[in-house]
Amino acid sequence: MRRNRKVKIVATLGPASSTYEVIRGLYEAGADVFRLNMSHGAHDEIRERYDIIRKVEADLGRPIGVLADLQGPKLRVGVFANGAEELAEGAGFRLDLDETDGDATRVCLPHPEIFQSLEVGARLLVNDGKIRLKVTACGPDFADCTVVAGGTISNRKGVNVPDVILPLAALSAKDRSDLEFVCALGVDWLALSFVQRPEDVAEARALSTHFAPKGQAPAILSKIEKPSAVDRFDDILAVSDGIMVARGDLGVEMPVHAVPPIQKSLVRSCRHAAKPVIVATQMLESMIESPMPTRAEVSDVATAIYEGADAIMLSAESAAGHYPIEAVQTMNNVAAEVECDPLHADIMAASRGGKKSSIADGIVTAAREISETTDIKAICCYTESGATALLVARERPSVPIIAMTGDQRTARRLALSWGCHCVATQTMERFKMAVVNAARAALADNFATRDDQIVVTAGVPFNTPGSTNILRVAPCDESLIYSTEPG
Repeated sequence: MRRNRKVKIVATLGPASSTYEVIRGLYEAGADVFRLNMSHGAHDEIRERYDIIRKVEADLGRPIGVLADLQGPKLRVGVFANGAEELAEGAGFRLDLDETDGDATRVCLPHPEIFQSLEVGARLLVNDGKIRLKVTACGPDFADCTVVAGGTISNRKGVNVPDVILPLAALSAKDRSDLEFVCALGVDWLALSFVQRPEDVAEARALSTHFAPKGQAPAILSKIEKPSAVDRFDDILAVSDGIMVARGDLGVEMPVHAVPPIQKSLVRSCRHAAKPVIVATQMLESMIESPMPTRAEVSDVATAIYEGADAIMLSAESAAGHYPIEAVQTMNNVAAEVECDPLHADIMAASRGGKKSSIADGIVTAAREISETTDIKAICCYTESGATALLVARERPSVPIIAMTGDQRTARRLALSWGCHCVATQTMERFKMAVVNAARAALADNFATRDDQIVVTAGVPFNTPGSTNILRVAPCDESLIYSTEPG
Protein backbone atom coordinates (compact mmCIF):
# COMPACT_ATOMS: atom_id res chain seq x y z
CA MET A 1 0.00 0.00 0.00
CA ARG A 2 1.25 3.47 -0.84
CA ARG A 3 -0.14 6.86 0.14
CA ASN A 4 -1.09 9.53 -2.35
CA ARG A 5 0.21 12.23 -0.01
CA LYS A 6 3.40 13.02 1.84
CA VAL A 7 2.21 14.39 5.19
CA LYS A 8 1.61 11.61 7.72
CA ILE A 9 -1.46 10.98 9.88
CA VAL A 10 -1.31 9.98 13.56
CA ALA A 11 -4.46 8.40 15.01
CA THR A 12 -5.00 7.96 18.76
CA LEU A 13 -6.48 4.63 19.83
CA GLY A 14 -9.10 4.33 22.56
CA PRO A 15 -12.48 2.80 23.35
CA ALA A 16 -13.81 3.65 19.89
CA SER A 17 -10.82 2.09 18.14
CA SER A 18 -9.69 -0.97 20.04
CA THR A 19 -10.64 -3.87 17.76
CA TYR A 20 -8.72 -5.40 14.89
CA GLU A 21 -11.40 -4.37 12.41
CA VAL A 22 -11.37 -0.70 13.40
CA ILE A 23 -7.59 -0.41 13.73
CA ARG A 24 -7.10 -2.01 10.32
CA GLY A 25 -9.82 0.28 8.96
CA LEU A 26 -7.99 3.31 10.36
CA TYR A 27 -4.75 2.24 8.68
CA GLU A 28 -6.45 1.57 5.36
CA ALA A 29 -8.18 4.95 5.61
CA GLY A 30 -4.82 6.67 5.97
CA ALA A 31 -3.36 6.39 9.50
CA ASP A 32 0.42 5.91 9.39
CA VAL A 33 1.20 5.98 13.12
CA PHE A 34 -0.94 4.97 16.08
CA ARG A 35 -0.79 6.84 19.39
CA LEU A 36 -1.26 5.01 22.67
CA ASN A 37 -2.35 7.58 25.26
CA MET A 38 -0.97 6.50 28.63
CA SER A 39 -3.35 8.89 30.41
CA HIS A 40 -6.17 6.46 29.68
CA GLY A 41 -6.31 2.68 29.80
CA ALA A 42 -4.68 0.00 31.91
CA HIS A 43 -1.48 -1.70 30.78
CA ASP A 44 -3.38 -4.78 29.68
CA GLU A 45 -5.56 -2.66 27.37
CA ILE A 46 -2.53 -0.86 25.96
CA ARG A 47 -0.77 -4.18 25.32
CA GLU A 48 -3.82 -5.56 23.55
CA ARG A 49 -3.98 -2.55 21.23
CA TYR A 50 -0.25 -2.76 20.54
CA ASP A 51 -0.53 -6.43 19.63
CA ILE A 52 -3.40 -5.66 17.25
CA ILE A 53 -1.31 -2.97 15.53
CA ARG A 54 1.49 -5.46 14.98
CA LYS A 55 -0.99 -8.01 13.59
CA VAL A 56 -2.32 -5.41 11.14
CA GLU A 57 1.28 -4.61 10.21
CA ALA A 58 2.04 -8.26 9.51
CA ASP A 59 -1.19 -8.82 7.58
CA LEU A 60 -0.70 -5.79 5.34
CA GLY A 61 3.07 -6.04 4.98
CA ARG A 62 3.71 -2.37 5.76
CA PRO A 63 5.69 -0.87 8.68
CA ILE A 64 3.47 0.96 11.18
CA GLY A 65 4.77 3.36 13.80
CA VAL A 66 3.58 3.26 17.41
CA LEU A 67 3.79 6.34 19.63
CA ALA A 68 3.33 6.02 23.41
CA ASP A 69 2.34 9.34 24.98
CA LEU A 70 3.17 9.69 28.69
CA GLN A 71 0.71 11.57 30.88
CA GLY A 72 3.28 13.85 32.48
CA PRO A 73 3.01 15.55 35.89
CA LYS A 74 -0.66 16.44 36.32
CA LEU A 75 -1.45 19.25 38.77
CA ARG A 76 -4.96 19.11 40.21
CA VAL A 77 -6.91 20.69 43.04
CA GLY A 78 -8.41 18.49 45.76
CA VAL A 79 -12.10 17.84 46.42
CA PHE A 80 -14.96 20.04 47.61
CA ALA A 81 -17.46 19.22 50.35
CA ASN A 82 -20.27 20.00 47.92
CA GLY A 83 -18.51 18.56 44.88
CA ALA A 84 -18.36 21.98 43.21
CA GLU A 85 -18.47 25.69 44.01
CA GLU A 86 -19.09 28.91 42.06
CA LEU A 87 -16.25 31.44 42.08
CA ALA A 88 -17.29 35.00 41.37
CA GLU A 89 -15.05 37.48 39.59
CA GLY A 90 -13.24 39.69 42.09
CA ALA A 91 -13.72 37.29 45.00
CA GLY A 92 -10.87 35.99 47.12
CA PHE A 93 -9.87 32.32 47.00
CA ARG A 94 -7.11 30.41 48.78
CA LEU A 95 -5.13 27.37 47.65
CA ASP A 96 -3.31 25.51 50.42
CA LEU A 97 -1.98 22.16 51.61
CA ASP A 98 -4.86 21.52 54.04
CA GLU A 99 -6.38 18.22 52.89
CA THR A 100 -9.85 18.91 54.33
CA ASP A 101 -12.62 19.30 51.78
CA GLY A 102 -12.82 22.66 50.05
CA ASP A 103 -15.57 25.29 50.00
CA ALA A 104 -16.27 28.58 48.23
CA THR A 105 -13.25 30.23 49.91
CA ARG A 106 -10.49 27.62 49.63
CA VAL A 107 -9.38 24.20 48.39
CA CYS A 108 -6.37 21.96 48.78
CA LEU A 109 -3.69 22.07 46.10
CA PRO A 110 -1.54 19.05 47.04
CA HIS A 111 1.60 20.20 45.28
CA PRO A 112 4.02 21.96 47.65
CA GLU A 113 6.44 22.52 44.77
CA ILE A 114 3.97 25.02 43.29
CA PHE A 115 3.95 27.13 46.45
CA GLN A 116 7.75 27.05 46.52
CA SER A 117 7.86 28.72 43.10
CA LEU A 118 4.94 31.16 43.20
CA GLU A 119 5.36 34.90 43.38
CA VAL A 120 2.85 37.69 43.88
CA GLY A 121 1.26 38.48 40.52
CA ALA A 122 1.60 34.94 39.14
CA ARG A 123 -1.39 33.42 37.33
CA LEU A 124 -3.07 30.12 38.13
CA LEU A 125 -5.37 28.63 35.52
CA VAL A 126 -7.96 26.05 36.54
CA ASN A 127 -10.05 23.70 34.35
CA ASP A 128 -8.26 24.42 31.04
CA GLY A 129 -8.09 28.12 31.80
CA LYS A 130 -11.83 28.62 32.28
CA ILE A 131 -11.09 29.90 35.79
CA ARG A 132 -8.23 32.38 36.18
CA LEU A 133 -6.68 33.34 39.50
CA LYS A 134 -4.04 35.95 40.32
CA VAL A 135 -1.77 35.49 43.34
CA THR A 136 -1.96 38.38 45.86
CA ALA A 137 0.00 36.76 48.69
CA CYS A 138 1.81 33.44 49.05
CA GLY A 139 3.93 31.34 51.34
CA PRO A 140 5.41 27.83 51.50
CA ASP A 141 1.99 26.27 52.10
CA PHE A 142 -0.61 28.68 50.66
CA ALA A 143 -1.49 31.13 47.92
CA ASP A 144 -4.13 33.82 48.38
CA CYS A 145 -5.66 34.74 45.04
CA THR A 146 -8.15 37.08 43.42
CA VAL A 147 -10.58 35.52 40.95
CA VAL A 148 -9.93 37.22 37.59
CA ALA A 149 -12.31 35.00 35.60
CA GLY A 150 -14.91 33.06 37.58
CA GLY A 151 -16.98 29.98 37.03
CA THR A 152 -17.64 26.53 38.44
CA ILE A 153 -14.71 24.81 40.13
CA SER A 154 -15.16 21.15 40.96
CA ASN A 155 -13.27 18.14 42.24
CA ARG A 156 -9.77 17.42 40.92
CA LYS A 157 -9.76 19.97 38.12
CA GLY A 158 -6.41 20.56 36.47
CA VAL A 159 -4.21 23.53 37.31
CA ASN A 160 -1.77 25.28 34.98
CA VAL A 161 0.97 27.59 36.23
CA PRO A 162 2.25 29.41 33.13
CA ASP A 163 4.45 32.09 34.67
CA VAL A 164 7.04 29.97 36.48
CA ILE A 165 9.24 26.96 35.82
CA LEU A 166 8.12 24.46 38.41
CA PRO A 167 10.70 22.31 40.24
CA LEU A 168 8.78 19.19 39.25
CA ALA A 169 10.33 15.88 38.39
CA ALA A 170 10.17 15.46 34.61
CA LEU A 171 8.47 12.10 35.09
CA SER A 172 5.93 11.20 37.75
CA ALA A 173 5.84 7.78 39.42
CA LYS A 174 3.11 6.80 36.97
CA ASP A 175 5.21 8.01 34.03
CA ARG A 176 8.17 5.93 35.14
CA SER A 177 6.00 2.83 35.43
CA ASP A 178 4.44 3.53 32.03
CA LEU A 179 7.83 4.21 30.46
CA GLU A 180 9.22 0.90 31.65
CA PHE A 181 6.12 -0.87 30.34
CA VAL A 182 6.11 0.67 26.84
CA CYS A 183 9.87 0.21 26.43
CA ALA A 184 9.45 -3.50 27.11
CA LEU A 185 6.47 -3.51 24.75
CA GLY A 186 8.62 -2.17 21.92
CA VAL A 187 7.05 1.17 20.94
CA ASP A 188 8.87 3.23 18.33
CA TRP A 189 8.30 6.74 19.73
CA LEU A 190 7.98 8.00 23.29
CA ALA A 191 6.20 11.37 23.75
CA LEU A 192 7.01 13.43 26.85
CA SER A 193 4.31 15.72 28.22
CA PHE A 194 4.89 19.14 29.79
CA VAL A 195 8.59 19.31 28.93
CA GLN A 196 10.12 22.42 30.50
CA ARG A 197 13.85 22.05 29.89
CA PRO A 198 16.31 19.86 27.91
CA GLU A 199 17.22 18.02 31.11
CA ASP A 200 13.69 16.53 31.11
CA VAL A 201 14.43 14.90 27.76
CA ALA A 202 17.81 13.64 28.93
CA GLU A 203 16.21 11.95 31.94
CA ALA A 204 13.62 10.19 29.81
CA ARG A 205 16.25 9.05 27.32
CA ALA A 206 18.44 7.61 30.05
CA LEU A 207 15.51 5.68 31.52
CA SER A 208 14.30 4.40 28.15
CA THR A 209 17.82 3.23 27.28
CA HIS A 210 17.94 1.40 30.61
CA PHE A 211 14.53 -0.28 30.32
CA ALA A 212 14.45 -1.13 26.60
CA PRO A 213 16.28 -4.14 25.14
CA LYS A 214 19.78 -3.16 24.05
CA GLY A 215 19.72 -0.96 20.97
CA GLN A 216 15.92 -0.77 20.90
CA ALA A 217 15.13 2.31 22.94
CA PRO A 218 12.31 4.39 21.44
CA ALA A 219 12.95 7.74 19.80
CA ILE A 220 12.06 10.66 22.08
CA LEU A 221 9.43 13.19 21.02
CA SER A 222 9.03 16.33 23.15
CA LYS A 223 5.59 17.90 23.48
CA ILE A 224 5.70 21.68 23.47
CA GLU A 225 2.83 22.87 25.65
CA LYS A 226 4.36 25.29 28.16
CA PRO A 227 5.76 28.82 27.75
CA SER A 228 9.02 27.67 29.33
CA ALA A 229 9.36 25.04 26.57
CA VAL A 230 8.82 27.71 23.91
CA ASP A 231 11.47 29.89 25.55
CA ARG A 232 14.01 27.05 25.52
CA PHE A 233 12.85 25.42 22.33
CA ASP A 234 16.19 25.38 20.54
CA ASP A 235 17.82 23.57 23.47
CA ILE A 236 14.94 21.08 23.72
CA LEU A 237 14.96 20.44 19.96
CA ALA A 238 18.68 19.74 20.03
CA VAL A 239 18.26 16.78 22.41
CA SER A 240 14.95 15.48 21.00
CA ASP A 241 14.32 13.16 18.05
CA GLY A 242 11.02 14.85 17.21
CA ILE A 243 8.54 17.46 18.40
CA MET A 244 4.79 17.67 18.96
CA VAL A 245 3.16 21.09 18.89
CA ALA A 246 0.53 20.30 21.54
CA ARG A 247 -1.79 23.25 21.09
CA GLY A 248 -4.22 22.31 23.87
CA ASP A 249 -2.27 23.21 26.99
CA LEU A 250 -0.16 25.67 25.01
CA GLY A 251 -3.35 27.59 24.26
CA VAL A 252 -4.29 27.53 27.93
CA GLU A 253 -0.97 28.78 29.26
CA MET A 254 -0.42 31.38 26.54
CA PRO A 255 -2.80 33.82 24.85
CA VAL A 256 -4.66 31.91 22.16
CA HIS A 257 -3.68 34.48 19.52
CA ALA A 258 -0.01 33.67 20.21
CA VAL A 259 -0.37 29.99 19.28
CA PRO A 260 -0.53 30.24 15.43
CA PRO A 261 2.78 32.14 15.03
CA ILE A 262 4.41 29.84 17.60
CA GLN A 263 3.18 26.83 15.62
CA LYS A 264 4.67 28.21 12.41
CA SER A 265 7.98 28.98 14.08
CA LEU A 266 8.30 25.56 15.72
CA VAL A 267 7.43 23.70 12.52
CA ARG A 268 9.99 25.71 10.56
CA SER A 269 12.71 25.06 13.16
CA CYS A 270 12.02 21.31 13.14
CA ARG A 271 12.16 21.20 9.35
CA HIS A 272 15.52 22.96 9.33
CA ALA A 273 16.83 20.51 11.93
CA ALA A 274 15.55 17.53 9.89
CA LYS A 275 13.47 16.28 12.81
CA PRO A 276 9.82 15.18 12.53
CA VAL A 277 7.16 17.53 13.87
CA ILE A 278 3.51 16.73 14.63
CA VAL A 279 0.78 19.36 14.84
CA ALA A 280 -1.88 18.18 17.30
CA THR A 281 -5.03 18.99 19.29
CA GLN A 282 -8.59 19.77 18.18
CA MET A 283 -7.83 19.43 14.49
CA LEU A 284 -11.21 17.86 13.67
CA GLU A 285 -12.84 18.21 17.09
CA SER A 286 -16.40 18.38 15.80
CA MET A 287 -16.01 14.92 14.25
CA ILE A 288 -16.19 13.41 17.72
CA GLU A 289 -19.95 13.85 17.34
CA SER A 290 -20.47 14.71 13.67
CA PRO A 291 -19.61 12.80 10.48
CA MET A 292 -18.63 16.12 8.86
CA PRO A 293 -15.97 18.60 10.03
CA THR A 294 -16.43 22.35 10.14
CA ARG A 295 -14.87 24.47 7.42
CA ALA A 296 -12.63 26.10 10.02
CA GLU A 297 -11.27 22.69 11.07
CA VAL A 298 -10.52 21.73 7.47
CA SER A 299 -8.70 25.04 7.06
CA ASP A 300 -6.72 24.36 10.26
CA VAL A 301 -5.60 20.96 8.97
CA ALA A 302 -4.69 22.49 5.61
CA THR A 303 -2.65 25.23 7.32
CA ALA A 304 -0.47 22.66 9.10
CA ILE A 305 0.12 20.89 5.78
CA TYR A 306 1.03 24.13 3.99
CA GLU A 307 3.47 24.87 6.83
CA GLY A 308 5.28 21.60 6.07
CA ALA A 309 4.47 19.63 9.21
CA ASP A 310 5.58 16.01 9.03
CA ALA A 311 2.37 14.77 10.61
CA ILE A 312 -1.07 15.85 11.72
CA MET A 313 -2.79 14.13 14.63
CA LEU A 314 -6.24 13.02 15.72
CA SER A 315 -6.91 12.66 19.44
CA ALA A 316 -10.44 12.08 20.78
CA GLU A 317 -11.74 12.08 17.19
CA SER A 318 -10.30 8.59 16.63
CA ALA A 319 -10.01 7.44 20.26
CA ALA A 320 -13.51 8.11 21.56
CA GLY A 321 -15.52 9.67 18.75
CA HIS A 322 -18.42 8.22 16.83
CA TYR A 323 -16.66 8.49 13.46
CA PRO A 324 -12.99 7.45 13.87
CA ILE A 325 -12.49 6.07 10.36
CA GLU A 326 -14.32 8.99 8.76
CA ALA A 327 -12.06 11.41 10.64
CA VAL A 328 -8.95 9.73 9.21
CA GLN A 329 -10.50 9.71 5.73
CA THR A 330 -11.22 13.42 6.05
CA MET A 331 -7.62 14.17 7.01
CA ASN A 332 -6.38 12.00 4.16
CA ASN A 333 -8.62 13.78 1.64
CA VAL A 334 -7.63 17.25 2.84
CA ALA A 335 -3.94 16.33 2.65
CA ALA A 336 -4.23 14.91 -0.86
CA GLU A 337 -6.07 18.02 -2.06
CA VAL A 338 -3.63 20.49 -0.47
CA GLU A 339 -0.57 18.70 -1.82
CA CYS A 340 -2.00 18.89 -5.35
CA ASP A 341 -2.10 22.67 -5.07
CA PRO A 342 0.86 24.23 -6.97
CA LEU A 343 1.10 26.77 -4.15
CA HIS A 344 2.01 23.94 -1.76
CA ALA A 345 5.12 23.12 -3.78
CA ASP A 346 6.03 26.80 -3.96
CA ILE A 347 5.75 27.14 -0.17
CA MET A 348 7.86 24.01 0.42
CA ALA A 349 10.56 25.38 -1.90
CA ALA A 350 10.52 28.85 -0.35
CA SER A 351 10.81 27.54 3.21
CA ARG A 352 13.82 25.25 2.78
CA GLY A 353 16.70 25.92 5.10
CA GLY A 354 18.84 24.50 7.83
CA LYS A 355 22.59 24.22 8.16
CA LYS A 356 24.16 22.09 5.43
CA SER A 357 27.79 21.21 5.89
CA SER A 358 28.22 17.45 5.36
CA ILE A 359 28.64 15.25 2.30
CA ALA A 360 25.24 13.72 3.07
CA ASP A 361 23.67 17.21 3.01
CA GLY A 362 25.13 17.81 -0.43
CA ILE A 363 24.04 14.42 -1.74
CA VAL A 364 20.39 14.78 -0.69
CA THR A 365 20.23 18.38 -1.94
CA ALA A 366 21.55 17.22 -5.30
CA ALA A 367 19.04 14.36 -5.34
CA ARG A 368 16.18 16.81 -4.85
CA GLU A 369 17.49 19.23 -7.46
CA ILE A 370 17.94 16.45 -10.03
CA SER A 371 14.40 15.23 -9.36
CA GLU A 372 13.11 18.74 -10.05
CA THR A 373 15.02 19.29 -13.30
CA THR A 374 14.58 15.88 -14.96
CA ASP A 375 11.83 13.31 -15.22
CA ILE A 376 12.61 11.43 -12.02
CA LYS A 377 9.84 9.38 -10.39
CA ALA A 378 11.30 8.81 -6.90
CA ILE A 379 14.31 9.33 -4.67
CA CYS A 380 15.44 5.99 -3.22
CA CYS A 381 17.75 6.34 -0.23
CA TYR A 382 19.48 3.56 1.66
CA THR A 383 19.40 4.38 5.36
CA GLU A 384 20.52 2.36 8.35
CA SER A 385 19.59 4.71 11.18
CA GLY A 386 17.05 6.80 9.28
CA ALA A 387 19.25 9.91 9.23
CA THR A 388 19.61 10.04 5.44
CA ALA A 389 15.85 9.67 4.92
CA LEU A 390 15.27 12.55 7.36
CA LEU A 391 17.70 14.72 5.39
CA VAL A 392 15.88 13.91 2.15
CA ALA A 393 12.54 14.67 3.84
CA ARG A 394 13.94 18.04 5.00
CA GLU A 395 14.30 18.97 1.33
CA ARG A 396 10.54 18.37 0.81
CA PRO A 397 11.05 17.01 -2.75
CA SER A 398 8.13 16.91 -5.15
CA VAL A 399 8.69 13.21 -5.85
CA PRO A 400 8.15 10.32 -3.37
CA ILE A 401 10.92 9.24 -1.01
CA ILE A 402 11.53 5.48 -0.88
CA ALA A 403 13.51 4.72 2.27
CA MET A 404 15.34 1.41 1.86
CA THR A 405 16.36 -0.07 5.20
CA GLY A 406 17.22 -3.43 6.68
CA ASP A 407 16.24 -2.28 10.17
CA GLN A 408 12.56 -2.80 10.97
CA ARG A 409 12.66 -0.30 13.82
CA THR A 410 14.05 2.36 11.50
CA ALA A 411 11.23 1.68 9.03
CA ARG A 412 8.63 2.03 11.79
CA ARG A 413 10.09 5.30 13.09
CA LEU A 414 10.20 6.75 9.58
CA ALA A 415 6.46 6.13 9.30
CA LEU A 416 6.20 9.51 11.07
CA SER A 417 8.44 11.37 8.61
CA TRP A 418 7.19 13.45 5.71
CA GLY A 419 7.05 11.68 2.37
CA CYS A 420 8.87 8.51 3.47
CA HIS A 421 7.65 5.21 2.02
CA CYS A 422 9.70 2.53 3.80
CA VAL A 423 10.79 -0.70 2.15
CA ALA A 424 12.52 -3.56 3.94
CA THR A 425 15.67 -4.77 2.22
CA GLN A 426 18.42 -7.24 2.94
CA THR A 427 22.01 -6.26 3.63
CA MET A 428 23.71 -4.80 0.56
CA GLU A 429 27.34 -5.47 -0.32
CA ARG A 430 27.59 -3.84 -3.76
CA PHE A 431 26.15 -0.55 -4.97
CA LYS A 432 25.09 -2.19 -8.24
CA MET A 433 22.73 -4.51 -6.39
CA ALA A 434 21.52 -1.59 -4.29
CA VAL A 435 20.45 0.17 -7.49
CA VAL A 436 18.72 -2.98 -8.74
CA ASN A 437 16.89 -3.39 -5.44
CA ALA A 438 15.78 0.25 -5.43
CA ALA A 439 14.46 -0.05 -8.99
CA ARG A 440 12.51 -3.17 -8.06
CA ALA A 441 10.99 -1.40 -5.05
CA ALA A 442 9.92 1.57 -7.19
CA LEU A 443 8.28 -0.80 -9.68
CA ALA A 444 6.66 -3.03 -7.06
CA ASP A 445 4.89 -0.15 -5.33
CA ASN A 446 3.91 1.60 -8.59
CA PHE A 447 6.12 4.62 -8.16
CA ALA A 448 7.62 4.06 -11.61
CA THR A 449 7.52 1.92 -14.75
CA ARG A 450 10.45 0.22 -16.51
CA ASP A 451 10.71 3.23 -18.84
CA ASP A 452 11.23 5.64 -15.91
CA GLN A 453 14.25 6.78 -13.93
CA ILE A 454 14.91 7.10 -10.22
CA VAL A 455 17.62 8.68 -8.09
CA VAL A 456 19.47 6.31 -5.75
CA THR A 457 21.58 7.48 -2.79
CA ALA A 458 23.63 5.25 -0.51
CA GLY A 459 26.73 5.09 1.62
CA VAL A 460 29.75 3.04 0.69
CA PRO A 461 30.81 1.01 2.60
CA PHE A 462 27.27 -0.21 3.28
CA ASN A 463 25.64 -0.53 6.71
CA THR A 464 27.68 2.31 8.16
CA PRO A 465 25.39 4.93 9.69
CA GLY A 466 26.01 8.45 8.46
CA SER A 467 28.10 7.46 5.44
CA THR A 468 25.87 8.63 2.57
CA ASN A 469 28.36 9.57 -0.14
CA ILE A 470 27.09 8.38 -3.51
CA LEU A 471 24.27 9.28 -5.90
CA ARG A 472 23.18 7.77 -9.17
CA VAL A 473 20.39 8.39 -11.66
CA ALA A 474 19.25 4.91 -12.64
CA PRO A 475 16.81 3.57 -15.23
CA CYS A 476 14.20 1.26 -13.72
CA ASP A 477 14.86 -1.38 -16.37
CA GLU A 478 17.98 -2.19 -14.35
CA SER A 479 15.58 -4.18 -12.20
CA LEU A 480 15.88 -6.88 -14.89
CA ILE A 481 19.59 -7.24 -14.20
CA TYR A 482 20.56 -10.10 -11.91
CA SER A 483 16.96 -11.29 -12.07
CA THR A 484 18.05 -14.65 -10.73
CA GLU A 485 19.60 -13.17 -7.61
CA PRO A 486 17.51 -12.79 -4.44
CA GLY A 487 16.24 -9.34 -3.38
